[in-house]
Formats: sequence, structure tokens, C-alpha cells
Amino acid sequence: MGGISERAKEIKRRRHRRKKLDVFARKLKKATASERTTIGDKIRHLTTGAEVILKNFGMAETKR
Repeated sequence: MGGISERAKEIKRRRHRRKKLDVFARKLKKATASERTTIGDKIRHLTTGAEVILKNFGMAETKR
């Protein structure tokens, strides 16, 4: 009948994004230059506020 509300869907998406960003942050500590570029691309694809997140991760200077 009702299913899941839009609010619940958005909360689920946010939690999933947060978990993914935690994984990427952990991987960035050991990543090589090419892996950092790949992770940056994945973060850009994951969320609209990617540039702010990359800046916080210290990756603002990487190219697209």
C-alpha cells in the first residue's frame, strides 16, 4: 500500500553516501596517485557536493 516515504528514501541515500565516503576516506590514506584520481572521480559521481568533500579530503587539486 504505502511503501517507503520520500523522507525515508532520502535518509537511506544519505546514510549510504556517508558509508561510501568513509570507505573512500580510508582507502585514500594508502592510495597511489592514479588510485586517488579514480577515487576522486567516484566521489564526484556519488554526490553533488563533491568538490567540498574533495577539498576536505585534501584532493581539491586533482583534475577531472
